[in-house]
Amino acid sequence: MNLSQRARIRAGDAATFGQLFEDHAHEVYRHVVRSTGNWSAAEDIVSLTFLEAWRLREKLRPEGDSVLPWLLGIAVNVLRNTRRAARRHAAALIRLPPAEAMPDFADEIVNRMHDSEQLTAAAEALDSLRPAEREVFTLCVWSGLDYAQAAEALGVPIGTVRSRLSRARSKLRELTAQVPRHQEPGSAYGQVLGGRTDAARSNQERNR
Repeated sequence: MNLSQRARIRAGDAATFGQLFEDHAHEVYRHVVRSTGNWSAAEDIVSLTFLEAWRLREKLRPEGDSVLPWLLGIAVNVLRNTRRAARRHAAALIRLPPAEAMPDFADEIVNRMHDSEQLTAAAEALDSLRPAEREVFTLCVWSGLDYAQAAEALGVPIGTVRSRLSRARSKLRELTAQVPRHQEPGSAYGQVLGGRTDAARSNQERNR
């Protein structure tokens, strides 16, 4: 993205911001789906991310290349707030009487079961990480940001990104090593996280 486009966004040009959505909504959505394991929730979070980006448009730096790190940084903050709200909501539901069981729409669900199981497995694996480690892992490994871009998205030094990613790799290696050997190849953690080797490598490192 060149300087004039950034300047138009900062100035509140709706057409330019609409093009920003067209260019990057899918990448933000993909990042959020992988972070949450929930398609419906991801759609809401993407909407909130771009609403927040519009509100914060004047804080977009006037210089730079891709604006994607800025958007993903906003998405990370929205995810944090959403998780906090979800915990408060869950605590409130515990105090309510149990709801009646809903019909089982098996035919509709079965076609997406495999992907749902993978996303659930990925979400469970990521839950084993500290929030800061999880955010760095999803940005660098799944969304393909390099260290500098992830540092920009999170507002932290590059060295912090490196150390958090290193800790996340180690924990996920230990977790995937515990998956039973009789599990079919390509299932659960192995496929979603890329196995014991690929899960620990960011796109930056693969291109070295």
